[in-house]
This record gives sequence, structure tokens and C-alpha cells, in this order.
Amino acid sequence: MGLTGTALAIDAGNSKTDVALVTVDGRVLGRARGGGFQPPAVGAARAVDVLAPLVASARAQAGLTRGGSVDHISAFLANADLPAEVTGLTAEIARRGWSGTVTVRNDTFALLRAGLPDDGEPLGVAVVCGAGINCAGLGHGGATARFPSIGRISGDWGGGSFLAEEALWHAARAEDGRGAPTELARALPAHFRLRTMPELIEALHLQRIPDARRHELTPVLFDVASAGDTLARGIVARQAEEIALLATVALRRLDLLSEPTPVILGGGVLAARHPLLHDHLTHLLAERAPKAVPQVVTAPPVLGAALDALDRAGVRKGAAAYARLRGAWR
Repeated sequence: MGLTGTALAIDAGNSKTDVALVTVDGRVLGRARGGGFQPPAVGAARAVDVLAPLVASARAQAGLTRGGSVDHISAFLANADLPAEVTGLTAEIARRGWSGTVTVRNDTFALLRAGLPDDGEPLGVAVVCGAGINCAGLGHGGATARFPSIGRISGDWGGGSFLAEEALWHAARAEDGRGAPTELARALPAHFRLRTMPELIEALHLQRIPDARRHELTPVLFDVASAGDTLARGIVARQAEEIALLATVALRRLDLLSEPTPVILGGGVLAARHPLLHDHLTHLLAERAPKAVPQVVTAPPVLGAALDALDRAGVRKGAAAYARLRGAWR
């Protein structure tokens, strides 16, 4: 038996997962947060297993401890990049019996929905630059722009994890003479209270510093760039170029370059609004897509999943439910 008027909103990223139980009148009955969602590493079934205790926690907060499924699940998932992955994850979630119906989309669409108005035709492009990087857009008549976003084999460049690796690569080569000098060769090991790059390389290779801590080096890269290091500034500039390129290509595919269109920017790297990155990016967009309206969205993407659940429930556009839901995360 379905729990009429309720839905589960799921935003599952590479580093964290948020679940919210919401009602069609915009109330949030329960929330839960857990770890990253990585089906390429563990398989679809084990990845969806990560969602189970979060769904149970959100239900418990609402007093729904026994039986009954919600009406719908709007799940926006990292690593749901290819049609086959979307199909497989949809089937796996549906198999759990948590809801009457399930829709699965890539998590970039959650950021896009969170940044778009709640009335009118959904038109816009979103670029996520967090642990990874991705871009998605919606055009007239439901047209969609997507990129595979499965790493270098699909042409990707950037994201926090990539930037940390890039910084390590340049620092290692600066230390041994193969590359240009850079302050990164001192700053990266210093972050871990080490003196030299060989010490840091050894500590990472032998797992004395866990791989999970490599992301800590991305802010160090930005600090070194802000202090004027030429090589570090070049990496940051390249990231701005890539983000602008993704947005511009998506706008072109959707035939939206000639009309004012939101370009939603999100993820940890972009939400930090590092002046070097943000200013260069907005300058590039002004040159290449002058009608684009860039805006940084810092609301959690699970808000976008919850708004999508209202959309799919047929809630009237502009209804008070949307404002109430947004207020829950403001």
C-alpha cells in the first residue's frame, strides 16, 4: 500500500549521499546523509545498499517504521552516466520496493533543477565541479544536452580529485627537474607536515596517507595560485576554460546561445567562489555566451531532487509547496 502524497528525494554523489522524505505540499518529514555512491567500484546492488539505511532513517523520522511504500522516488545519482547505467540503477532501486514508481537521472540534473525557477518551461545548463566534473542542460520541448563524464576516455578534464592529481604531478616534476619550478613542490608536502615531494610520494604510495585525503590538496592548489605561482595559476585557468567550454557547448547544442539562459554552477570547487576561478570563468562566459546568466547555487542538490518529486506529482507550478520546500533548505 502506498503512502499517498509522499516521495523520496535522493541525491547521491561521489563523496556523500542525501535522502529526504517529502510531501506534495512541500513539507520535509525526514532527512538522512551517508557516504558516497560509487557503482563502478562496487556494482549497482552494493551501491544501492548504501541507500537502504538512509531511506530507513528518513522514514523513521517521519514515524513510518512499518510497511508501506512512498508514491515515488526521484533519484539523482552520480555515475548514472550512460543509458545502460540509468536502466540498471532504476531496476535495482525499484526492486527494493521503497516506492510505487522510480525515476533515475544523473546528479547534475539535481543541481540544475535546484537552480531553475519553479514555474515556466525548464531551460538552462548546469555545470558541477566538485570531486568530479559534469554538465547537463535542458532546452525547448524537453531537449537535453549531456556528456558521458566517465573520465579521460570521454574527454573530461578537471574536478577536485583531478586537480589534486594534477598538482601532485607538476610538483613531482618540479622537484626532480623534469618540470617547471613551482611552489606546489613545497606546499603539498607541507600540508601533511612533510618536507619534500619524495617523502609525500612515498607516503601516498605506501598508504601512510590514505587516498581519501588527496582531495585536501585541491584547496592548497588554489592557495598557491592566489599567492601568484605561475604554474598553479595556469591549472586554475585551465579549469575555468573547461567549465566555460562545457557550458557553451551545451548552450549551443540546445540552441540557447541567443536568449538569456541560466548557467547554474555548483559543486565544492565552484561553490567556494575562488576569485581566480570564478572571475576568469565569468569573463569567459561573457565573451563566448554573452546571453548566459551564471549563478552559483550552494543549496544541496537533494533540494533539486525534492523539487523534481513535486514536478512529477503534478503540483501546480508556482504553488506554495515549492516555496515551502525551498525554505526547508534555506
